[in-house]
Amino acid sequence: MPPTELLFRAEPYTRTCEARVSAVDGEAVRLDRTVFYPEGGGQPGDTGILRTDDGTEIAVRNTRKGEGADDVLHLIDPDSAPPAPGSRVVVELDWERRYRHMRMHTCLHLLSAVIDAPVTGGQLSAEKGRLDFDVDTKLDKAAVQDELNALIARDFAVAARWISDEALAAQPELVKTMRVKPPSGQGRVRVIDVDGIDLQPCGGTHVARTGEIGPVIVRKIESKGRHNRRVSLAFGDPA
Repeated sequence: MPPTELLFRAEPYTRTCEARVSAVDGEAVRLDRTVFYPEGGGQPGDTGILRTDDGTEIAVRNTRKGEGADDVLHLIDPDSAPPAPGSRVVVELDWERRYRHMRMHTCLHLLSAVIDAPVTGGQLSAEKGRLDFDVDTKLDKAAVQDELNALIARDFAVAARWISDEALAAQPELVKTMRVKPPSGQGRVRVIDVDGIDLQPCGGTHVARTGEIGPVIVRKIESKGRHNRRVSLAFGDPA
């Protein structure tokens, strides 16, 4: 199976594209190109629709990774009639949901810059996000919130770029996650650079500037073990 062209890597603001159906396996539809981000790295898979030439709209209820590194499965309702292999479809994101994922994902990168400790886990949604840190000291909720919102308001540029496997190996401090290591062996690794504030490997989608995140609230800081603190965030604006 040829790899899927992942348009979201270079153009995360692209909301729609035309594609050809590569294969259909039950409720899983593979396309030759897509704007849908597949679930991974704590970021949910995208949802939206596939529109066929006759105008039929097929809802995509989730997007996941397939067997290969660039293999994307667009999961439709089991009761829906899938598009025919070889046919053309228009792919359309649920943009509002995706954009909130982008905002929160970038916000979590800033949070990892505010709290200088290894990350042991994380998750995000369209409403909230969290990171777990390997730290045994008490974190000040108000101070974390103030520093995080100050970084957001400074409107730093956010950019994706690639570095070689060798460059990453020479800078192990770039890998902040303890349990999940970035893929290696393919010659290069994608990193997200927040204008010198934060630099780390990441395959997810992000906003172009931190000001797009908007104000956030530190909902709570919990102890999840002797050396684990969970910091939970929410947007300051309603969903």
